[in-house]
Amino acid sequence: AIVPSLGVTGSAHQQTFKVDPGARSVGFELAGTGHEVHGVFHITSGTIEFNRSAPKMSGSVVVSAASGDSGDKSRDKNMNKKVLETDRFSDVTFQPQSYTGTIAQSGDSTIQVSGIFMLHGTPHDITVPMQVHIDGQNLTAKGSFIVPYVKWGLKDPSIFVLKVAKEVHIDLSLVGTVSAGS
Repeated sequence: AIVPSLGVTGSAHQQTFKVDPGARSVGFELAGTGHEVHGVFHITSGTIEFNRSAPKMSGSVVVSAASGDSGDKSRDKNMNKKVLETDRFSDVTFQPQSYTGTIAQSGDSTIQVSGIFMLHGTPHDITVPMQVHIDGQNLTAKGSFIVPYVKWGLKDPSIFVLKVAKEVHIDLSLVGTVSAGS
């Protein structure tokens, strides 16, 4: 998650993107035999520092692992207890470290954000393609990526004839404000 830019004038290169926890979503989609599961997770916090003159980033976006809502309380309880083990691993985080591409001062930009995705207590290097839109001090960042959760050591929730994919598709949408860095 995410990223970038500017709503300030002048030559300020260091920027801070503050995510509005009420205006964001982390959607997920998991294919299964004869059905797909769709749902959302809630972001608890997010602040990203980035430099417009060098492709460096820092900060994090934090998601509550126990907030997953697929519309089926029984399935969500199973996901929390057996797959995500939210009693032991309460958060999922993304810590961006760098980006490629250019972040426009206003309008639309396409960048690739690379960083550490912490899932189930284990760090994973990922790169997320992001669409960024800046309008004044308002910033929206959207991206999609795949999490190969079984390959990354999480339990496969498939049972008998009810099979599910071994990876989950994530759609990230962050909204917030951007300002000159500290």
